[in-house]
Amino acid sequence: MPTGSKRLADGETERREAKVGQLGGAECAKTENPHSSLVEVDLAAQSHAGKVRPNNEDHYLAVRVERSLHVVQSSVSAGVLPRIADETAYGMIVADGIGGLPAGGLASSMALAKLVDLVVKTPDWIMRMNRRKAAVIKRRMIQRFHQIDVALRERGERDPRLAGMGSTLTAAVSLGADLFLAHLGDSRAYLLRGGDLHQLTRDHTLAQAMIDAGVAQPDDPAVKGMRRVLTAAVGSTAQPTEPEVQRLSLRHGDQLLLCTDGLTESVDSETIRSILSKAKSADEACRSLIDAALKAGGADNVTVVLARYRFPKTTP
Repeated sequence: MPTGSKRLADGETERREAKVGQLGGAECAKTENPHSSLVEVDLAAQSHAGKVRPNNEDHYLAVRVERSLHVVQSSVSAGVLPRIADETAYGMIVADGIGGLPAGGLASSMALAKLVDLVVKTPDWIMRMNRRKAAVIKRRMIQRFHQIDVALRERGERDPRLAGMGSTLTAAVSLGADLFLAHLGDSRAYLLRGGDLHQLTRDHTLAQAMIDAGVAQPDDPAVKGMRRVLTAAVGSTAQPTEPEVQRLSLRHGDQLLLCTDGLTESVDSETIRSILSKAKSADEACRSLIDAALKAGGADNVTVVLARYRFPKTTP
Protein backbone atom coordinates (compact mmCIF):
# COMPACT_ATOMS: atom_id res chain seq x y z
CA MET A 1 0.00 0.00 0.00
CA PRO A 2 1.44 3.41 -0.92
CA THR A 3 2.48 5.64 1.95
CA GLY A 4 -0.43 7.72 3.18
CA SER A 5 -3.09 5.52 1.56
CA LYS A 6 -6.35 5.31 3.42
CA ARG A 7 -7.05 2.07 5.20
CA LEU A 8 -10.07 0.54 6.89
CA ALA A 9 -10.27 0.14 10.65
CA ASP A 10 -10.82 -3.56 11.34
CA GLY A 11 -14.17 -4.36 12.91
CA GLU A 12 -15.35 -0.75 13.02
CA THR A 13 -18.88 -0.05 11.81
CA GLU A 14 -20.70 3.24 11.63
CA ARG A 15 -24.41 3.94 11.15
CA ARG A 16 -26.01 7.33 11.03
CA GLU A 17 -29.60 8.41 10.48
CA ALA A 18 -29.43 11.72 8.60
CA LYS A 19 -32.14 14.24 9.38
CA VAL A 20 -34.13 14.90 6.24
CA GLY A 21 -34.11 18.54 5.31
CA GLN A 22 -31.24 19.51 7.60
CA LEU A 23 -28.46 21.69 6.16
CA GLY A 24 -25.73 22.63 8.57
CA GLY A 25 -28.19 22.46 11.45
CA ALA A 26 -30.66 24.86 9.83
CA GLU A 27 -33.96 23.41 8.71
CA CYS A 28 -34.43 23.38 4.95
CA ALA A 29 -37.78 24.82 3.97
CA LYS A 30 -39.79 22.70 1.58
CA THR A 31 -39.41 23.76 -2.03
CA GLU A 32 -42.15 23.69 -4.64
CA ASN A 33 -41.04 20.93 -7.00
CA PRO A 34 -40.78 22.15 -10.61
CA HIS A 35 -41.23 19.80 -13.53
CA SER A 36 -37.95 17.94 -13.81
CA SER A 37 -37.43 18.65 -17.51
CA LEU A 38 -37.61 22.41 -16.84
CA VAL A 39 -34.75 22.42 -14.33
CA GLU A 40 -31.49 23.54 -15.94
CA VAL A 41 -28.41 21.77 -14.58
CA ASP A 42 -24.85 22.82 -15.39
CA LEU A 43 -22.95 19.59 -14.71
CA ALA A 44 -19.17 19.10 -14.83
CA ALA A 45 -16.46 16.87 -13.37
CA GLN A 46 -12.67 16.63 -13.23
CA SER A 47 -10.08 14.35 -11.66
CA HIS A 48 -6.30 14.54 -11.21
CA ALA A 49 -3.73 12.08 -9.86
CA GLY A 50 -2.03 14.86 -7.90
CA LYS A 51 1.70 15.46 -7.61
CA VAL A 52 2.68 12.48 -5.43
CA ARG A 53 0.68 9.36 -6.30
CA PRO A 54 1.81 7.40 -9.41
CA ASN A 55 -1.76 6.56 -10.44
CA ASN A 56 -5.23 7.92 -9.91
CA GLU A 57 -7.36 5.57 -7.77
CA ASP A 58 -10.35 7.94 -7.85
CA HIS A 59 -13.21 7.51 -10.31
CA TYR A 60 -16.30 9.61 -10.99
CA LEU A 61 -19.50 9.53 -13.00
CA ALA A 62 -21.97 12.22 -14.03
CA VAL A 63 -25.11 11.22 -15.95
CA ARG A 64 -28.37 12.63 -17.25
CA VAL A 65 -31.31 10.24 -17.35
CA GLU A 66 -34.30 11.02 -19.58
CA ARG A 67 -37.76 9.63 -20.20
CA SER A 68 -39.60 11.07 -23.16
CA LEU A 69 -42.91 10.64 -24.99
CA HIS A 70 -43.51 12.45 -28.30
CA VAL A 71 -46.84 12.05 -30.06
CA VAL A 72 -46.11 11.57 -33.76
CA GLN A 73 -49.69 11.13 -34.97
CA SER A 74 -53.05 10.73 -33.27
CA SER A 75 -56.75 10.92 -34.10
CA VAL A 76 -57.50 12.33 -30.66
CA SER A 77 -58.55 15.99 -30.70
CA ALA A 78 -55.83 18.57 -30.25
CA GLY A 79 -55.27 19.53 -26.64
CA VAL A 80 -56.55 16.27 -25.20
CA LEU A 81 -53.16 14.56 -25.30
CA PRO A 82 -49.84 16.17 -24.44
CA ARG A 83 -47.72 16.39 -27.58
CA ILE A 84 -44.53 15.96 -25.57
CA ALA A 85 -43.97 14.55 -22.08
CA ASP A 86 -40.39 14.67 -20.76
CA GLU A 87 -38.77 13.82 -17.43
CA THR A 88 -35.10 14.40 -16.59
CA ALA A 89 -32.97 13.22 -13.67
CA TYR A 90 -29.27 13.69 -12.90
CA GLY A 91 -26.81 11.37 -11.19
CA MET A 92 -23.38 12.12 -9.68
CA ILE A 93 -20.93 9.67 -8.08
CA VAL A 94 -17.39 9.82 -6.70
CA ALA A 95 -15.38 6.82 -5.49
CA ASP A 96 -11.93 6.73 -3.89
CA GLY A 97 -10.20 3.34 -3.94
CA ILE A 98 -8.77 1.63 -0.85
CA GLY A 99 -6.02 -0.94 -0.75
CA GLY A 100 -3.27 0.55 -2.88
CA LEU A 101 -2.37 -0.39 -6.42
CA PRO A 102 -3.84 -2.16 -8.28
CA ALA A 103 -6.69 -2.91 -5.89
CA GLY A 104 -7.71 0.66 -5.10
CA GLY A 105 -8.24 1.89 -8.65
CA LEU A 106 -9.97 -1.35 -9.63
CA ALA A 107 -12.29 -1.18 -6.62
CA SER A 108 -13.46 2.37 -7.34
CA SER A 109 -14.04 1.66 -11.04
CA MET A 110 -15.84 -1.60 -10.24
CA ALA A 111 -18.09 0.21 -7.78
CA LEU A 112 -19.22 2.68 -10.46
CA ALA A 113 -19.59 0.00 -13.14
CA LYS A 114 -21.66 -2.22 -10.83
CA LEU A 115 -23.92 0.67 -9.85
CA VAL A 116 -24.60 1.58 -13.49
CA ASP A 117 -25.30 -2.08 -14.29
CA LEU A 118 -27.81 -2.28 -11.43
CA VAL A 119 -29.54 0.93 -12.52
CA VAL A 120 -29.76 -0.11 -16.18
CA LYS A 121 -31.29 -3.45 -15.19
CA THR A 122 -33.96 -1.82 -13.01
CA PRO A 123 -37.21 -2.22 -15.02
CA ASP A 124 -39.21 0.58 -13.39
CA TRP A 125 -37.22 3.80 -13.29
CA ILE A 126 -38.84 6.34 -10.99
CA MET A 127 -39.11 9.66 -12.81
CA ARG A 128 -41.90 11.34 -10.82
CA MET A 129 -41.88 11.75 -7.08
CA ASN A 130 -44.22 11.18 -4.17
CA ARG A 131 -43.70 9.96 -0.61
CA ARG A 132 -44.02 6.27 -1.49
CA LYS A 133 -41.64 6.55 -4.44
CA ALA A 134 -39.14 8.48 -2.35
CA ALA A 135 -39.09 5.61 0.12
CA VAL A 136 -38.50 3.18 -2.76
CA ILE A 137 -35.55 5.25 -4.04
CA LYS A 138 -33.93 5.32 -0.60
CA ARG A 139 -34.44 1.57 -0.18
CA ARG A 140 -32.95 0.91 -3.61
CA MET A 141 -29.90 3.06 -2.87
CA ILE A 142 -29.23 1.00 0.26
CA GLN A 143 -29.71 -2.25 -1.65
CA ARG A 144 -27.37 -1.17 -4.44
CA PHE A 145 -24.64 -0.21 -2.01
CA HIS A 146 -25.01 -3.67 -0.46
CA GLN A 147 -24.77 -5.32 -3.89
CA ILE A 148 -21.66 -3.32 -4.75
CA ASP A 149 -20.16 -4.32 -1.42
CA VAL A 150 -20.79 -8.00 -2.16
CA ALA A 151 -19.33 -7.72 -5.68
CA LEU A 152 -16.10 -6.17 -4.39
CA ARG A 153 -15.73 -8.72 -1.59
CA GLU A 154 -16.27 -11.63 -3.96
CA ARG A 155 -13.68 -10.26 -6.39
CA GLY A 156 -11.16 -9.91 -3.57
CA GLU A 157 -11.83 -13.48 -2.42
CA ARG A 158 -11.23 -14.86 -5.92
CA ASP A 159 -7.91 -13.05 -6.34
CA PRO A 160 -5.55 -12.89 -3.32
CA ARG A 161 -3.76 -9.93 -4.91
CA LEU A 162 -6.94 -7.91 -4.47
CA ALA A 163 -7.69 -8.96 -0.89
CA GLY A 164 -8.99 -6.04 1.13
CA MET A 165 -9.97 -4.01 -1.91
CA GLY A 166 -12.64 -1.44 -1.27
CA SER A 167 -13.78 2.08 -2.04
CA THR A 168 -15.52 5.09 -0.64
CA LEU A 169 -18.76 5.78 -2.47
CA THR A 170 -20.82 8.96 -2.49
CA ALA A 171 -23.78 9.11 -4.88
CA ALA A 172 -26.40 11.79 -5.55
CA VAL A 173 -29.58 11.68 -7.62
CA SER A 174 -31.71 14.73 -8.34
CA LEU A 175 -35.18 14.86 -9.88
CA GLY A 176 -36.70 18.31 -10.00
CA ALA A 177 -36.20 19.73 -6.51
CA ASP A 178 -35.72 16.31 -4.91
CA LEU A 179 -32.18 15.30 -4.00
CA PHE A 180 -31.17 11.87 -2.70
CA LEU A 181 -27.74 11.15 -1.25
CA ALA A 182 -26.12 7.83 -0.34
CA HIS A 183 -22.70 7.77 1.27
CA LEU A 184 -19.97 5.58 2.78
CA GLY A 185 -16.40 6.67 3.50
CA ASP A 186 -14.59 10.00 3.62
CA SER A 187 -15.51 11.45 0.25
CA ARG A 188 -18.01 14.26 0.75
CA ALA A 189 -21.07 16.06 -0.56
CA TYR A 190 -21.45 19.82 -0.08
CA LEU A 191 -24.28 22.22 -0.88
CA LEU A 192 -23.64 25.89 -1.59
CA ARG A 193 -26.80 27.87 -0.91
CA GLY A 194 -27.11 31.62 -0.61
CA GLY A 195 -23.36 32.03 -0.20
CA ASP A 196 -23.13 29.46 2.62
CA LEU A 197 -21.40 26.11 2.21
CA HIS A 198 -23.01 23.14 4.00
CA GLN A 199 -21.37 19.73 4.40
CA LEU A 200 -24.16 17.22 3.76
CA THR A 201 -22.27 14.02 4.53
CA ARG A 202 -20.36 12.84 7.58
CA ASP A 203 -16.90 11.28 7.34
CA HIS A 204 -16.79 7.61 8.25
CA THR A 205 -13.30 7.76 9.78
CA LEU A 206 -11.69 6.85 13.07
CA ALA A 207 -10.95 10.55 13.58
CA GLN A 208 -14.63 11.46 13.30
CA ALA A 209 -15.57 8.58 15.62
CA MET A 210 -13.13 9.89 18.23
CA ILE A 211 -14.58 13.39 17.91
CA ASP A 212 -18.15 12.08 18.18
CA ALA A 213 -17.22 10.06 21.27
CA GLY A 214 -15.85 13.21 22.91
CA VAL A 215 -12.35 11.80 23.38
CA ALA A 216 -10.70 14.22 20.95
CA GLN A 217 -11.12 17.62 19.33
CA PRO A 218 -10.88 18.23 15.56
CA ASP A 219 -7.59 20.13 15.95
CA ASP A 220 -5.88 17.52 18.17
CA PRO A 221 -2.62 16.27 16.59
CA ALA A 222 -3.62 12.66 17.31
CA VAL A 223 -6.79 13.08 15.26
CA LYS A 224 -4.98 14.14 12.09
CA GLY A 225 -3.38 10.74 11.59
CA MET A 226 -6.71 8.99 12.07
CA ARG A 227 -8.47 10.91 9.30
CA ARG A 228 -7.28 8.34 6.75
CA VAL A 229 -8.49 5.34 8.75
CA LEU A 230 -11.96 4.52 7.46
CA THR A 231 -14.66 2.96 9.60
CA ALA A 232 -16.96 2.22 6.63
CA ALA A 233 -16.68 1.67 2.88
CA VAL A 234 -17.91 -0.70 0.17
CA GLY A 235 -15.82 -3.85 -0.04
CA SER A 236 -12.74 -4.27 2.20
CA THR A 237 -12.25 -6.69 5.07
CA ALA A 238 -14.48 -4.99 7.64
CA GLN A 239 -18.08 -5.94 8.28
CA PRO A 240 -20.64 -4.58 5.78
CA THR A 241 -22.07 -1.22 6.79
CA GLU A 242 -25.40 0.35 5.85
CA PRO A 243 -24.88 3.58 3.89
CA GLU A 244 -26.00 6.95 5.12
CA VAL A 245 -29.02 7.87 2.96
CA GLN A 246 -30.93 11.13 3.02
CA ARG A 247 -33.46 13.15 1.04
CA LEU A 248 -33.18 16.92 0.69
CA SER A 249 -34.90 19.70 -1.22
CA LEU A 250 -33.01 21.75 -3.79
CA ARG A 251 -33.60 25.42 -4.54
CA HIS A 252 -32.88 27.74 -7.44
CA GLY A 253 -29.20 28.68 -7.45
CA ASP A 254 -28.01 25.72 -5.38
CA GLN A 255 -24.65 24.13 -6.18
CA LEU A 256 -24.07 20.48 -5.28
CA LEU A 257 -20.44 19.36 -4.98
CA LEU A 258 -19.22 15.77 -4.61
CA CYS A 259 -15.50 15.35 -3.96
CA THR A 260 -12.86 12.94 -2.69
CA ASP A 261 -10.66 13.71 0.29
CA GLY A 262 -7.86 14.81 -2.02
CA LEU A 263 -9.73 18.11 -2.14
CA THR A 264 -10.87 18.43 1.47
CA GLU A 265 -7.51 17.46 2.98
CA SER A 266 -5.80 20.21 0.95
CA VAL A 267 -8.37 22.98 0.54
CA ASP A 268 -10.33 24.51 3.40
CA SER A 269 -14.08 25.06 3.35
CA GLU A 270 -13.82 28.83 2.92
CA THR A 271 -11.67 28.44 -0.20
CA ILE A 272 -14.12 25.89 -1.63
CA ARG A 273 -17.01 28.27 -0.91
CA SER A 274 -15.20 31.17 -2.53
CA ILE A 275 -14.35 29.21 -5.68
CA LEU A 276 -17.90 27.96 -6.12
CA SER A 277 -19.31 31.45 -5.56
CA LYS A 278 -17.02 33.19 -8.04
CA ALA A 279 -16.85 30.67 -10.90
CA LYS A 280 -18.93 31.46 -13.97
CA SER A 281 -19.63 27.81 -14.82
CA ALA A 282 -19.48 24.34 -13.30
CA ASP A 283 -16.51 23.46 -15.51
CA GLU A 284 -14.59 26.56 -14.42
CA ALA A 285 -15.32 25.78 -10.77
CA CYS A 286 -14.06 22.20 -11.16
CA ARG A 287 -10.83 23.40 -12.79
CA SER A 288 -10.28 25.95 -10.03
CA LEU A 289 -10.90 23.40 -7.27
CA ILE A 290 -8.40 20.97 -8.80
CA ASP A 291 -5.87 23.79 -9.24
CA ALA A 292 -6.30 24.80 -5.58
CA ALA A 293 -5.60 21.23 -4.42
CA LEU A 294 -2.51 21.00 -6.63
CA LYS A 295 -1.27 24.38 -5.43
CA ALA A 296 -1.58 23.11 -1.85
CA GLY A 297 0.77 20.23 -2.67
CA GLY A 298 -1.40 17.72 -4.53
CA ALA A 299 -0.52 14.97 -2.05
CA ASP A 300 -3.47 12.78 -3.05
CA ASN A 301 -5.71 12.03 -6.00
CA VAL A 302 -8.41 14.69 -6.22
CA THR A 303 -11.81 14.40 -7.88
CA VAL A 304 -14.73 16.82 -8.04
CA VAL A 305 -18.21 16.64 -9.57
CA LEU A 306 -20.38 19.76 -9.53
CA ALA A 307 -24.01 20.47 -10.45
CA ARG A 308 -25.47 23.98 -10.59
CA TYR A 309 -29.28 24.19 -10.52
CA ARG A 310 -31.50 26.80 -12.15
CA PHE A 311 -35.22 26.46 -11.58
CA PRO A 312 -37.86 27.90 -13.93
CA LYS A 313 -39.49 31.16 -12.91
CA THR A 314 -42.91 30.63 -11.36
CA THR A 315 -45.86 32.48 -12.86
CA PRO A 316 -48.02 34.54 -10.48
